[in-house]
Amino acid sequence: MLILGIESSCDETAAALVTDRREIRAHQLARQDAAHRPFGGVVPEIAARAHVDMLEPLIAAALDEAGVTLADVDAIAATAGPGLIGGVMVGLVTGKALAHAAGKPLVAVNHLEGHALSPRLTDPDLHFPYLLLLVSGGHCQLLLVEGVGAYRRLATTIDDAAGEAFDKTAKLLGLGFPGGPAVERAAAQGDPHGVPLPRPLVGSGEPHFSFAGLKSDVARKAGKFPVADLAASFQQAVVDCLVDRTRIALAAAAGATALVVAGGVAANGAVRTALAGLAADHDLPFIAPPLWLCTDNAAMIAWAGAERFAAGLTDPLDIAARPRWPLDPDAEKVRGAGVKA
Repeated sequence: MLILGIESSCDETAAALVTDRREIRAHQLARQDAAHRPFGGVVPEIAARAHVDMLEPLIAAALDEAGVTLADVDAIAATAGPGLIGGVMVGLVTGKALAHAAGKPLVAVNHLEGHALSPRLTDPDLHFPYLLLLVSGGHCQLLLVEGVGAYRRLATTIDDAAGEAFDKTAKLLGLGFPGGPAVERAAAQGDPHGVPLPRPLVGSGEPHFSFAGLKSDVARKAGKFPVADLAASFQQAVVDCLVDRTRIALAAAAGATALVVAGGVAANGAVRTALAGLAADHDLPFIAPPLWLCTDNAAMIAWAGAERFAAGLTDPLDIAARPRWPLDPDAEKVRGAGVKA
């Protein structure tokens, strides 16, 4: 079974061909860092226009790389949300057009499900259920992944996501864009205990995340401490918060087969090392995708499409793009005006 995947939810445009045997036959990706760098963050209108320009040649290049045509594809999977709605619409409409023209089934993929299932693309021994820390620029959640389309949210952020805090900290410290890798590079030269910073909710028993106060304290202390020490101390504070919340979730995730991390922040080495230690303390395997699969990509969308298609899940051509799309729509609402469901 061969699936074409399309990803355009933020500032990466990507197309991939993946089989149900975990073969990545092709992957094409175009980044927009140079276009957004002057603004210190992603500008939605610029991102959407870039997707329009880039997507068709990327799909053609992916088909050429795999040595196939659209007729050889069994289904087309496209991100349908959540994300920047202009970009999501570009990718989803393209997927719909290709599915209609080629007479292929459409699989509308939740971008978060792409991240959630991505570790299974490279690790055939990862079985349901597993505890997932999904940590990215827009989301910070702990989920019990019980199966394809079956997610139980144990915790979410009540304000900012961890990746958003990394990006804002990079901007505050003048480290450049993209922010996460820039902070990690600077942190490697600093003292992780050099600047006193808060660990919001750590030790409270609260299951949810909060990073707004940490980000605000970095803003207050910017210019008063060495940049490298601020970056290292900020990164350590985030790690401490993630580990504390994940420890609480492990107690509520009886029967979990592994501790898994996915999403853009999962590429951070300090985060991976700390979570690996936590998993070892609980006698659980620790699983993280390869670094390139942590950030937004089309291979994870194609793989999620393959898993959904194998389960008989396809979508009509009139399905709508969604700026927000929770994996667990029945999860209890939590406090906070900035909740990322």
